[in-house]
Amino acid sequence: MANATKFVIADNDTARAIGLKHLLEQFYNADVYLSQSPESDHSADDDISTRYLVSADMLVRNIDFFIARRQRTTVINGSDNNSGMTSIDSTTDESELIEQLGALIVPKDESVSSTTLSQREIEVLRLVAMGFINKEIADTLSISFNTVLTHRRNITAKLGIKSVSGLGVYALMNGYIRESDLKR
Repeated sequence: MANATKFVIADNDTARAIGLKHLLEQFYNADVYLSQSPESDHSADDDISTRYLVSADMLVRNIDFFIARRQRTTVINGSDNNSGMTSIDSTTDESELIEQLGALIVPKDESVSSTTLSQREIEVLRLVAMGFINKEIADTLSISFNTVLTHRRNITAKLGIKSVSGLGVYALMNGYIRESDLKR
């Protein structure tokens, strides 16, 4: 399954998790893992292509882990909101559920994916919003100063926000940082 989409299902409802795993493997040849603690179980093999299906209670218990991955996180039986996380309704009939799972693998709106931030861009955005200067960001992330500038340029282009204060408000409103992170 070298080209299979990788999913981590974090759900306390074991029957539902196994059912979703079966559907993803059977219909989409996905590589699926079940987890009770995604932060510790799969952090080593977490990459930009890994998708997360999580129950609301698992989301709340591991909010910091999932908020940083919100573009790749789908809430099971959640409601669509402005958090950047999608949701699926596992209480629908099987054909509808299979269609919802398929939409996670092949997004209907490709223009949205071109404006989403990469994991590294999110890390840079968080540090900018927290008041770090470019040199501090480079040192914190162990990347070059020029790489920080490139990431900042890409973030500005994708979001259309040029000011540090605007990026801070965006990061705060979208859950990338919390008020308690603003210590500078």
